[in-house]
Amino acid sequence: MWQALAAHPWAYPMLEVVHILGIGLLLGNLLLLELRLWGIGASLPVRPLARVCLTLVVLGFLLAAASGLLMFATRAEELLANRAFTVKMLLLMLAGANAAWFHGRGSLDRLDRTARGLMLLSTLIWVLVVTCGRWIAYL
Repeated sequence: MWQALAAHPWAYPMLEVVHILGIGLLLGNLLLLELRLWGIGASLPVRPLARVCLTLVVLGFLLAAASGLLMFATRAEELLANRAFTVKMLLLMLAGANAAWFHGRGSLDRLDRTARGLMLLSTLIWVLVVTCGRWIAYL
């Protein structure tokens, strides 16, 4: 199956499109929620906004992860030897740990300095994930 995926002229580019759409959903909705936590759009209630944004973040992550796994399967050996890919995978684990910390401490209910810092860190990590993803092609 992986060989067929790699050989089909439209398959890999379409996986890249799905990957980019997933990243857009994920990062765009994280930024929207972060802006609210920093006070922009203060009239919007946090909980309902977070419910919508985080649902779309999860959907975006699932799209990006599924398409990313399929793309990885077509050239695993090459990607495992790529430093940008390795850093990207480490950053993904860090993003997961940061999200667990954010939600585990109830940050959406606190909206304190730590919540804002964790959300800012999350956005920074995801921007670095995207940056590493782009660098994979050049290393």
